[in-house]
Amino acid sequence: MARTVHCVKLNEDLEGLDAAPIRGEMGDKIYNTISKKAWNMWIEHSKMIVNEYRLSMASPDARAVMRKEMEKFLFGEGAAPPPDFKPQQ
Repeated sequence: MARTVHCVKLNEDLEGLDAAPIRGEMGDKIYNTISKKAWNMWIEHSKMIVNEYRLSMASPDARAVMRKEMEKFLFGEGAAPPPDFKPQQ
């Protein structure tokens, strides 16, 4: 049976994640307060960030940028696309 969480991103009771998506305290916070739907929204947004900023996830600096953006997207004021982002037509 699916686990339900009150998603702080979408302010709805929705299906929760099956497991914490990352290790540590942040992973626990995401697991307990973010829905699958919101997490999938973050995954799509994160692809845009990696591509637009040309981030290499092998770089500790790039991982720090992604963590900051993830926190903003899921728990903060939201995250805007990068300034030069142009959606595909």
